[in-house]
Amino acid sequence: MRSRLRGSLLAGAIGDALGAKTEFDSIDRIRELAGPDGITDFIPAYGGAGRITDDTQMTLFTLEALIRAHAQRRRTGSADVVHSLQMAYQRWLHTQGVAWDRARGPRSDAEVPDGRLITHQELFSRRAPGLTCFGELEAYGRSGVRGTMERPVNNSKGCGGVMRAAPIALWSDDLAEVFRLGAESAALTHGHPSGYLPSGCFAVIVHELLHGKPLLEAVATARAELVKHPAHEEQSTALDAALELAEQGPPTPEKLESLGQGNVGETALSMSVYVALTTTDADSALLASVNHSGDSDSTGSVCGNLVGAMYGEDALRKSWLDRLELRDVIVGLADDALAEFGPDAPGDDRWFARYPVD
Repeated sequence: MRSRLRGSLLAGAIGDALGAKTEFDSIDRIRELAGPDGITDFIPAYGGAGRITDDTQMTLFTLEALIRAHAQRRRTGSADVVHSLQMAYQRWLHTQGVAWDRARGPRSDAEVPDGRLITHQELFSRRAPGLTCFGELEAYGRSGVRGTMERPVNNSKGCGGVMRAAPIALWSDDLAEVFRLGAESAALTHGHPSGYLPSGCFAVIVHELLHGKPLLEAVATARAELVKHPAHEEQSTALDAALELAEQGPPTPEKLESLGQGNVGETALSMSVYVALTTTDADSALLASVNHSGDSDSTGSVCGNLVGAMYGEDALRKSWLDRLELRDVIVGLADDALAEFGPDAPGDDRWFARYPVD
C-alpha cells in the first residue's frame, strides 16, 4: 500500500509536470517544441523542469483534508469531511494570492491558516489555476455557502474536480461512500453531473488499484457505482468509448484525441483510463497521457494517479523523481496519511497540531 499510494501521488505530479508547458498546445506544436517524438522529458515551465501545476497543489490539499477529518473523528467522535475539504481548498486559495481574511469564509474564525501543509512556501505560487475552482472558492469566501450536488453552484463540468480527487480513495472501504465523497468534493466547485460524477468514479478506481485490483476490474466496479447516480450517461458513455478504443492496441495522440481534450470531467477520466489500459509501464503511460492537443497536464495528472497506483513508486523513472518539485512534501504527506488511516494512528499533541480540527 505504501508503494502504491506514494506511486499514485508521485506519478500524478510527474504527469502534471510533464504536461505543464504544453497545456492545450496542438500535437504539431508539441512536436515542434520537443522533437518528432513529442514530449519525452520535462520541459521547463514556471521557472524550472519538473514544476507542478494547480492539479498537484489541490491534490495535496485534498489529502491533507482527509487526514485532518479522520484525526478529528478519532479525537472528538465526529467530523464533517466535506467541510474539511472546503477549508483545505480555501487554504489553497490563500496560497494563490487571496488574503486569508477573504479566503477563509465566514464559518472560520482562524486568524491564520493552520496545519503543516500551508507552511511549505513552495506552494505559494500560481500555476495557472482553473478559473472555475478559483471563482467558486472566492465566492465561498464571501458567502460561506457550500456547493452540493443537490444545490449546484454552477453548471461547469470542467476537469478541476476530478484532477484533485485521487486521495479520496483512502477515506473508506465502503465504495459507495468513496464514490459519494469523491462526487461531493468536486461539487464544491463544479455543479454539472459530468463535473462531479467523474470524481466519484475516479476515487473508486484508485481505491481498487491501491488494493491490488486489475485496472479493468477496477473500472468495472467504478462504473457499477456510477450508473446508480442520475445523469451518469456522459461519463459512462465516455468510459465505454475508452474501453472500446483500448481494444485497438497501443495509444497514439490521434486515437487519444478521438476521446476528447481532457478539459472536462468525463474526458479527463476516460482518456486517462484509455492510456493506462493500452500501456505496459508507468513511463510510457505518462508520456502518452501528455502527448495530445488538449489539457495535457490534467490528463497527465489523472493518468499518473492511476498508473502510479498500479505499478508502485519503484516503477517511476528516477531522473523524473530526482527533479520533481515538492517530492519530499508529497512523500511525507502520503506517509502521514498511511499513519492516520492505519491501525496505530498517532495520538500525541504534535500530530494534532500538524493536523488540527477544522
